[in-house]
Amino acid sequence: MLKIGITGGIGSGKTTVCKVFETLGIPVFYADTVAKQIMVTDQILVAGVKSAFGAQSYAADGSLNNKHIAAIVFNNADELARLNALVHPAVFRAFDSWVKQVPATVPYVLKEAALLFESGSYKLCDQNILVQAPEAVKLQRVMERDGVTAEQVKARMDKQLPDEDKIKLADQLINNNEKDSLIVQVTRLHRLFLNSIE
Repeated sequence: MLKIGITGGIGSGKTTVCKVFETLGIPVFYADTVAKQIMVTDQILVAGVKSAFGAQSYAADGSLNNKHIAAIVFNNADELARLNALVHPAVFRAFDSWVKQVPATVPYVLKEAALLFESGSYKLCDQNILVQAPEAVKLQRVMERDGVTAEQVKARMDKQLPDEDKIKLADQLINNNEKDSLIVQVTRLHRLFLNSIE
């Protein structure tokens, strides 16, 4: 079973692309969604977060104290790197467990992650897809989706690895520019992955 990584900058539409793969019967592991879940369920991670950021990182009911964590890591690159160093290995563990549950008849799975390249998890995948979109399109999408200003979106974009750097690490590209058909591009990659297994 192949492991295919998929990523893209904020507003690139990587989730939309994943939904197209899912219609073809391909399971998708949404790393960012899982990361939020395991922040409260993975006991190794919980212990690590408490040790690094204090017991007040969690409320009495076991839920994550997002305000406390955000106040520490929001504008501090070193503290954010410290948090990521705890979270990324836990996500890797969760992905490995998830893959074991996937039926052996499935030809390949997708691992969708915003920080696929930054976390190094792309190295654990057989191939990696980068979903691209023009900056103006990405800005518009995120402004409409999140109800934020262009400046707020740009600030979030600036925290991500630029597409120029991601392209060097990607094996496959999908252009989600609202002109080229996503279905055609996904179908081509689907066939490519199936052919590489046969």
